Amino acid sequence: MKNVEFILFVNDQNRSREFYRALLEEDPVLDATGMTEFQLTETSKLGLLLRENAGTILENEKLMEEAENNTPGCELYLFVENPALWLRRAVDAGAFMISEPKVRDWGDIVAYCNDPDGHVIAFAKTLR
Repeated sequence: MKNVEFILFVNDQNRSREFYRALLEEDPVLDATGMTEFQLTETSKLGLLLRENAGTILENEKLMEEAENNTPGCELYLFVENPALWLRRAVDAGAFMISEPKVRDWGDIVAYCNDPDGHVIAFAKTLR
């Protein structure tokens, strides 16, 4: 495997694009109708796929129901040097704070928030 792309289903592509643009302090490498992509590392991307397009592509009405209930579909676990800084940046961009940074049982300092679509974002620094 050479490259990886993580795709989040989003309700409002423009809102999500602007949220992740502010959070990552990067412009998208692709911004087309229904799909936006951000380069995270040399070999990984974060994709934002409009949920209604995902439902059509996957022929799955459940995705539409989840959009209405704002059900988190994933956790995006990002390793960063300063979890508190990233959490503040996320909240400033429109995220809902779940938890301030603290040492977790598995040995990481982790802060949690929800993006505008309810996806969980973890900002982690490994202590191990």
